Amino acid sequence: MIAIPGLKHTDSNNFFLMAGPCAIEGEEMALEIAEKIKVITDKLQIPWIFKGSYRKANRSRIDSFTGIGDEKALKILKKVNEQFGVPTVTDIHEAAEAAMAAEYVDVLQIPAFLCRQTDLLVAAARTGKVVNVKKGQFLSGEAMKFAVDKIVESGNDKVILTDRGNTFGYSDLVVDFRNIMDMKAHQVPVVMDVTHSLQQPNQASGVTGGKPALIETIAKAAIAVGADGIFIETHPQPSIAKSDGANMLPLDQLEGLLEKLLKIRKAVTA
Repeated sequence: MIAIPGLKHTDSNNFFLMAGPCAIEGEEMALEIAEKIKVITDKLQIPWIFKGSYRKANRSRIDSFTGIGDEKALKILKKVNEQFGVPTVTDIHEAAEAAMAAEYVDVLQIPAFLCRQTDLLVAAARTGKVVNVKKGQFLSGEAMKFAVDKIVESGNDKVILTDRGNTFGYSDLVVDFRNIMDMKAHQVPVVMDVTHSLQQPNQASGVTGGKPALIETIAKAAIAVGADGIFIETHPQPSIAKSDGANMLPLDQLEGLLEKLLKIRKAVTA
């Protein structure tokens, strides 16, 4: 596992977790979620990175929630880091955002639709931060070699790759677990983005749908085939979340799911 500042490696055989809300909706909400996840991950000894988008740039409709303001949301991410001693990750969308976000978070995340944007990858790499690149819904795991190469050749070998399914038909995604093994061949940690892989984008209403009942199924399969990490968006009340509520895990279900995943991890690494 690459070195991520603040990430506690309590068990070298364990998977790590990226978890938090889809978007930073406010300080109180972010701190509430962080506090509860910290209690769970400390108890289960799972290394954890808090996830929260400071701005949502990829929205179906112009009136969709995009954020509370860049600086305000980034300061909340920094407060989570300082108050709970946990590293944080957020998305960036343009090259100019890399240096700004790097002042507040430990990991810069490249959205799946932008994983081929050379200027964005290079800008993220040059901050010296860990760069988590989500595999495009239109790419194979093998093709992600070029994203890794762009970052490494820019002087940064701290790369994570994350799968989030492949486009299947017009409004659905499918997970091909071969991609996890193909991306591990690039000699970087590989994460399964469980909740985003269950999205049903571009619905007629203009609001993304999802299949949250399958979160446990996708997570179990990912651990079974060797994913190094699990990415899960979670919220105390997904039905009222301002972004991606249709495919988020209710926060009160997180501990039970992680306990099941630990058992699978133990079995496959025995």
